[in-house]
Amino acid sequence: MTANVTPFPFPPDRAAADPQAAARPDPLGDLVGDPVGDPLGDPLAALAGGGVIALITGVEGPHYRSPGTFMAFPAQGGSVGQLSSGCIEADLAIHAAQVAHDGRTRRLRYGAGSPFIDLVLPCGGGLDVALTPVGPAPIARALAARAARQDFTLGIDLDSGAVVPGGPGFQLRLKPATRFMVWGAGVEAVRFAALARAAGYPAQLTTHDEATADAARAQGLSPLRDATPASGAAPLDADPWTAVTLFYHDHDREPPVLARALASPAFYVGAQGSLRSHRARVQALREMGVADADIARLRGPIGLIPSARDPQVLAVSVLAEILSEAER
Repeated sequence: MTANVTPFPFPPDRAAADPQAAARPDPLGDLVGDPVGDPLGDPLAALAGGGVIALITGVEGPHYRSPGTFMAFPAQGGSVGQLSSGCIEADLAIHAAQVAHDGRTRRLRYGAGSPFIDLVLPCGGGLDVALTPVGPAPIARALAARAARQDFTLGIDLDSGAVVPGGPGFQLRLKPATRFMVWGAGVEAVRFAALARAAGYPAQLTTHDEATADAARAQGLSPLRDATPASGAAPLDADPWTAVTLFYHDHDREPPVLARALASPAFYVGAQGSLRSHRARVQALREMGVADADIARLRGPIGLIPSARDPQVLAVSVLAEILSEAER
């Protein structure tokens, strides 16, 4: 299957063969001059109009990225994302222009075992990269699945270049991003929600405290008002890629929220406080009729750093613990 991709106007490697080449605009001129492109952008969204996807298919030895990491060379030009720390992106741009021009997949090797002896990976490893054209249709389905927070897979045939949702070939799994539902009052709740958001994760803070809400707004957050009833509320609207964290000093507010969180498929549920506080909340949940199997999912004390008392340290500690759990 040949994807419907608009080619770049002119591939750089054919310039010498065309006497009018010098008069034509170089579609990758800006990119090659600035190989960084947009490394922090969204490569999936960038391919909404079609283009070329550059995908890590194998790693040998040390490297910064894992198989399945991809970047985009949109049909309109430029690049979004990164596969290295700038070591190979300019070269990938040249190959991407060729792929867009002829519609044929290219499989490249960088670093150890590569024919490109002038492109050295400082990490010392080897990197296999495939570049293939992709049309708007499969990307539209992938974007719709992401908006609905659904697990989605694109099958990429590295020989034919076919890109088919759920199809054969290299399995590019597009999981929903880890999402943070934060409940609480005080600086700890605000610091944690702001840190998660700054790290690029969707984070929503819910609080009953107006001072906390004001502080959150000052950090660029949009807090929700806590209207959790004492009992009988439905499970939280959390999915298997959601972490629920509570930062309360008034621990009496915790059980109703925790009961809702533990009734949801959230992969992580935890609450700030000492081991003594954790035991008290466990007892309160039992008295509410929460099953022991659900209570066993509750984390506490939370964070990788024991007894963290500084709000910033606590935020980093808890975020690291949750992301470590998310990778399992």
